[in-house]
Amino acid sequence: MQITLQKSEVLKTSSVKITGSKSESNRLLLLKALYPVFNLENVSNSDDSNLMTNALVTDADVVDIHHAGTAMRFLTAFFSTQEGREVTLTGSKRMKERPIKILVEALQALGADITYAENEGFPPLQIKGKKLTKNKVSLAANVSSQYISALLLIASKLENGLELTLEGEITSVPYIKMTLSLLDQIGVETSFDENVITVKPSNNVQEAKTLVVESDWSSASYYFSIVALSHIGTEITLSSYKEASLQGDSVLVDIYKHFGVEVTFGENAVTLKKVRLNVAPLELDLKNAPDIAQTIAVTCFAMGISCDLTGLHTLKIKETDRLVALKTEIEKLGGDVEITDKSLYLKPSDSINEMVSIATYNDHRMAMAFAPIALRAPVVIEDAMVVSKSYPTFWEDLKAIGFKISE
Repeated sequence: MQITLQKSEVLKTSSVKITGSKSESNRLLLLKALYPVFNLENVSNSDDSNLMTNALVTDADVVDIHHAGTAMRFLTAFFSTQEGREVTLTGSKRMKERPIKILVEALQALGADITYAENEGFPPLQIKGKKLTKNKVSLAANVSSQYISALLLIASKLENGLELTLEGEITSVPYIKMTLSLLDQIGVETSFDENVITVKPSNNVQEAKTLVVESDWSSASYYFSIVALSHIGTEITLSSYKEASLQGDSVLVDIYKHFGVEVTFGENAVTLKKVRLNVAPLELDLKNAPDIAQTIAVTCFAMGISCDLTGLHTLKIKETDRLVALKTEIEKLGGDVEITDKSLYLKPSDSINEMVSIATYNDHRMAMAFAPIALRAPVVIEDAMVVSKSYPTFWEDLKAIGFKISE
């Protein structure tokens, strides 16, 4: 479905309730499958989390997780430990192009029985679940944190736990710490000392408790962008959020000060307010929060300022090659972008082409990151319902705060 966003202006004051973090939800859903004693509230209503939920309860021989990269990685580890279970884990055409060899080799080193059904190093995977008794493995530290988290999530169910050595400079540390914090919350003993992560075996997580998933900071990023592009005094309140967040993307609070956005935390909510204009160039290393790169780049373009974003090497293996996609779509709007395999440089510009049709590449973040452009110029979003991957009610929520949207 293609939609048109007319040039819009948001309400002076508004509020939005955002569903639970996809990152937290998917981790906790896997842990609940391993330890059914606890309950979850405010679980993400995203396609990815729904696919994860269904995959964890199905007894089918073939599990198709479509575009859900997190689910592919986490379930590869999960099914490897399910004794007597044989599964073919597959996904979309793009999923079959996304590398998984690093994780598969780490699991094989622990004793897992995994083979490639089609192309070496890529899904689909044939997995025969078994008891894994080995407990030491090494992994390059600059790979996707989801490979690392996949191993950590199953570690406490391994007979001898896990000692994971990370080699080189560690990227996406907040996501690793999120996983360890959630393990700690359910009573699993962990340690993270220099480059070695240890998870103790634990079959005795008995305490029945309810864990509430914090709302998603990646989804909040689009409202930071909207407020940055709005008139001074514009306020949007988002719930449910807390100041001490496990999510790396909460760095938005500090980053968007650059764009004149002031943040105030209330009880389970955060209020964003445009307090000043700012046109200074932006330089950022986003190695710990790469998922907000698209939002930031589009904010800078719409404000006519330059940005130099580094630490983006993981964006090449996402739903699409996000660096190429950003360059292509911003340049259609009239911008000038230079990219390498791990950085993006946007030159300042003083105009925006109107009614440009933005391709979304099966990537939810492309659709949502470009939506705030409508505060400057009308824009068309192709395949708009791709947002359901992480934020199904996005367009309805934008309409509620003042966006003019038509199909």
